Amino acid sequence: MDKKIVAQNRRARHDYFILETYEAGLVLTGTEIKSIRAGRVNLKDGYAKIEKGECWLYNVHISPYEKGTYYNHDPLRPRKLLLHNDEIKRLIGKTQQQGLTLIPLSIYLKNGKWAKVELALAQGKKVYDKRHAIAERDARLQMERARKITKT
Repeated sequence: MDKKIVAQNRRARHDYFILETYEAGLVLTGTEIKSIRAGRVNLKDGYAKIEKGECWLYNVHISPYEKGTYYNHDPLRPRKLLLHNDEIKRLIGKTQQQGLTLIPLSIYLKNGKWAKVELALAQGKKVYDKRHAIAERDARLQMERARKITKT
């Protein structure tokens, strides 16, 4: 299975605890898929919401296609996500719990033609959780540096 990552939300793993991930298809227009293939996507403020039994992606900026005509798309329009009914029902139950949200982790092209979104069911981190994660990362880096020095 060929998977080319077009855009990633690097901030998501810093701001949230990732509990589960899902793969969802995107309903796009012709100019949107051309912009995605060109890598002109921003997931920074994106989130997903389930409304009336359908999953929608909000605040994901897909730049207008440069060579598009007046049929070009709105960059911030809500986009429908394609998930199975049992996945949507499971997500409805989990997002109604306190503090859980759906965020996009990445957009990628599967087999070179299908645009997919990796959605994460996530819980927001508090400031002290972020500090703890940074301290752990710094300690791990220092241990690796010390190991490299002793090996040489």
